[in-house]
Amino acid sequence: MHTDTARCVRAVQSKDARFDGWFFTAVLTTRIYCRPSCPVVPPKVENMTFYPSAAACQQAGFRACKRCRPDTTPGSPEWNVRADSVARAMRLIRDGVVDREGVPGLAARLGYSARQIERQLLAELGAGPLALARAQRAQTARLLIETTGLPMAEVAFAAGFSSIRTFNDTVREVFALAPGELRSRAARSATPSPTPGVIALRLPYRAPLNPTNLFGHLAATAVPGVEEWRDGGYRRTLTLRYGHGLVALTPHPDHIGCRLLLTDPRDLTLAISRCRWLLDLDADPVAVDDQLRSDPSLAPLVDKAPGRRVPRTVDGAEFAVRAVLGQQVSTAAARTHAARLVTAHGLPVDDPEGGLTHLFPTPEALAGLDPEQLALPRSRRTTLTTLVTALADGTLRLGTDSDWEKARVELAALPGFGPWTVDVIAMRALGDPDAFLPTDLGIRRAAGELGLPSTPAALTARAAAWRPWRAYAVQYLWTVDDHPINHLPV
Repeated sequence: MHTDTARCVRAVQSKDARFDGWFFTAVLTTRIYCRPSCPVVPPKVENMTFYPSAAACQQAGFRACKRCRPDTTPGSPEWNVRADSVARAMRLIRDGVVDREGVPGLAARLGYSARQIERQLLAELGAGPLALARAQRAQTARLLIETTGLPMAEVAFAAGFSSIRTFNDTVREVFALAPGELRSRAARSATPSPTPGVIALRLPYRAPLNPTNLFGHLAATAVPGVEEWRDGGYRRTLTLRYGHGLVALTPHPDHIGCRLLLTDPRDLTLAISRCRWLLDLDADPVAVDDQLRSDPSLAPLVDKAPGRRVPRTVDGAEFAVRAVLGQQVSTAAARTHAARLVTAHGLPVDDPEGGLTHLFPTPEALAGLDPEQLALPRSRRTTLTTLVTALADGTLRLGTDSDWEKARVELAALPGFGPWTVDVIAMRALGDPDAFLPTDLGIRRAAGELGLPSTPAALTARAAAWRPWRAYAVQYLWTVDDHPINHLPV
């Protein structure tokens, strides 16, 4: 979008927050870059230039605006819609892969050479993987500086910097303030956290956001010991790169409140990325709803409660296991099966607030389970053990960087994986916005009530008009049925 100057200027002059993250405005006279909705008086048109990423702005010598804090905008919704190499690379960079594995590690995961990835990212985002990772490190450092009391040396290495000097230089260059000055400014308006060690922050999103199906789904399907609903928020345990964490996510009118307790602060970038992915916070609800509203059958559902998101997962392997446990059983039965696995194979954790007791077991921890101990039909035991083996040995990889179609083929080749299981994993674990569930019982009931075709083939043909947002259409269709997933818990 940054190449459409007229459209960008209109967005800046109207301070349209819908475009935050789509592009960034750099002001030639002040050498500052802003989000489109920056509250200051818009600069003259001749002084504006536009970039596709914060990293490109920083690479061109611009520093972040202190008023609108463009480094905290939602991510571009482009990376949610696409499954090409650039989109997958951006999702991996967001997860901190470049910091941990370098550009060669990023390229190896995508099946390209480092030079090819560099060229593709430069062409589309105006910055290479190192510059994009550097911009993210700066944002992580700012969060740690402003929300924790960690010594600056610990902040530097937790944010992914290789040296304290690089950390100091980057913070000064990006924010025009020394790390100590950032902390002093934040301290004047900060509210102390009631729990020592907790990192409290706001997760931005594009409005509107309807929390009922999003948090209702997560709460209704919560696995005891791993997830819970408490004090108006969703809490769960996280298995991370360097340790584990506990997170509480609470919906507010203009942001999602996020409280993180990490055993290792180096996991902050990954934890934030997982939380944003879980709640689908980088979506563009206006584009989604406009497309679905064009169908007269869906328009009343969209108008009644716009801004529905797709509830995802913090771990693709975990969700795949839970999807198998949920085959042809009720939500309550699926939770019971999952809770038994957690108790038997999950690692215990300490929760200062009580309620959360375990991490969900990894595929490696489940690889040696005795199928005879599972209270499941024999065919489903085979499905579960085959899945766990494929995940544990790396034959099957389910992550934010997965190729959607390749993963679908690999899942369909496993015993006991029908279209429903494959597509619910594609929708919630892989993030495919066009995944569709025509055989789902709730979808078929909704179709009957709305006068839509009832057979899977006919409904799929009708749903072609909803592409590429059929996963969001599923969320609206599910609201026709009065199910706990559609309501926030009391």
